Amino acid sequence: MGRFPHVPREAVIKEDLLRGGLAFDDSALTDNENGDVKPKSYFIFSFDHRTLPELGEAALRRPPEEIVLTGGPYDLRRTVVSVRINPTSPYRVKPGDDGQLKLFLDGREIAEVGLPPMPDYYRHTLANGKQVMEVAPTIQWGYLVYLTVFRVCQYFGAKEECQYCDINHNWRQHKAAGRPYTGVKPVDEVLEALAIIDKYDTAKTSHAYTLTGGSVTSKVDGLAEADFYGRYAQAIEERFPGRWIGKVVAQALPKEDVQRFYDYGIRIYHPNYEVWDKYLFERYCPGKERYVGREEWHRRILTSAEVFGPRNVIPNFVAGIEMAAPFGFTTVDEAIKSTTEGLQYFMSRGITPRFTTWCPEPTTPLGKMNPEGAPLEYHIRLLEAYRATMEANGLSSPPGYGPPGAGNAVFSVSSFMDSLPAE
Repeated sequence: MGRFPHVPREAVIKEDLLRGGLAFDDSALTDNENGDVKPKSYFIFSFDHRTLPELGEAALRRPPEEIVLTGGPYDLRRTVVSVRINPTSPYRVKPGDDGQLKLFLDGREIAEVGLPPMPDYYRHTLANGKQVMEVAPTIQWGYLVYLTVFRVCQYFGAKEECQYCDINHNWRQHKAAGRPYTGVKPVDEVLEALAIIDKYDTAKTSHAYTLTGGSVTSKVDGLAEADFYGRYAQAIEERFPGRWIGKVVAQALPKEDVQRFYDYGIRIYHPNYEVWDKYLFERYCPGKERYVGREEWHRRILTSAEVFGPRNVIPNFVAGIEMAAPFGFTTVDEAIKSTTEGLQYFMSRGITPRFTTWCPEPTTPLGKMNPEGAPLEYHIRLLEAYRATMEANGLSSPPGYGPPGAGNAVFSVSSFMDSLPAE
């Protein structure tokens, strides 16, 4: 905070929590679906620094989906943070002397902690008994309905899986634990869950839905990727026209497939480019390099802007893997230079990427080799570079992420929205 006083202090703490995780006292865990606190849904990746069997009580009584930080000695503005469990983290959530939950760093109280209330729609089940949380969980303090309709990825094995991604292991660990974790979610179940959300979300807190899941390199249910994911959008828009902003996270597809997404009702497209550097993309995203290739991936991102408009094409990258051994940059200067080059490439063309702060999950190759993740300095300087590049190109915060600005932002898996100017 002292070195980067122009970066919101809320973003500094948030990035440190996202990159390194936090621990919870048993008394701060939830009562799962039977309690008053919204539990962690494990909506696509584990986002934990330990496997479920290593989490102890936190594997039985889930931690909250997110926490909100306020006050404390840094007088923090309201800051929503995705929960990533690390039992050995120096950050711990536990009751303070007054009995209220606080965030402690090495035993020193640094913030008050608020927990997400159990939404009314989580208290209802589908006709077949499935939980809404399993079919259509919400994140970002209720702003986003996250529909992981395909729970595994067809980039499979060491020679194809992205080296930082645990989607396939997360599927396996939940099945091994006996948890409900539907592989391919039936369209009618998704619609039934959304109907429950629509009925009980009387405050209209949910504003958008994201359709996503693993990459499809052949077919699922007899459908290629655009039509597999697109069928959900078509059904949602027919049943709930205009109720939510429709978003899809999928591969960078040819223009005719992208057009089908749009025709199905999707309005924001996330063809994630993962990491900018060519050498790192080839090694850390081997399946994507093999099936599509970096240059073609980027060309398709630019072409998709002709369908959606540049502002509505928002590719994600995984912030931090630029510095992951064995092939990553060894200095923050090099990593920031590379990432900024990628930001400029897209932003100069009107496309505004966003990023997720890398969590080194222990079952992934990069997580095993880099359990500490990337240094905090990288993440804070990335916030600087991101805002500077965005402003230099005359862009503003991307749509579909809620309000920007410290104290306003709800995007919980990185601080890029917290670090942008409030509207």
